[in-house]
Amino acid sequence: MTIAPSYANPPGVGAPFSAYSHVARAGELLFVAGQCGIAEDNSVTGPDVRTQTIRAYDNVRTILESQGATLRDVVRFVSYLTSRDHVADFYAAREEYFAEHYPRGQFPPNTLLIVGGLVRADLLVEIDATAYRQEG
Repeated sequence: MTIAPSYANPPGVGAPFSAYSHVARAGELLFVAGQCGIAEDNSVTGPDVRTQTIRAYDNVRTILESQGATLRDVVRFVSYLTSRDHVADFYAAREEYFAEHYPRGQFPPNTLLIVGGLVRADLLVEIDATAYRQEG
């Protein structure tokens, strides 16, 4: 049986910047588009990596919850930073966030990339996620 993917842009996160959806569900897999430190009104939450990282993870969490999933269902993160100078602050923010959401210390794999820039110059970090959630 083939299951057609479904797409959504749930409330609680900013609108997509262009023609894409924040999340796609294909069977038991959820694919969350890259999330940045963007508030629901599409404003940047702060000028620093820590603030933007926390908001990006909050956006991923909000999107997953709209699909009946949680951060504990994530099987892979991919993170993008605009400078190597941001790595230490990104790690600190992630460790702070993960201490609350992964209290047993079982973290999903993460690929961290340093990129030349993101879609907007004021964005410093972007995080996408793949999650596995059984339907029903």
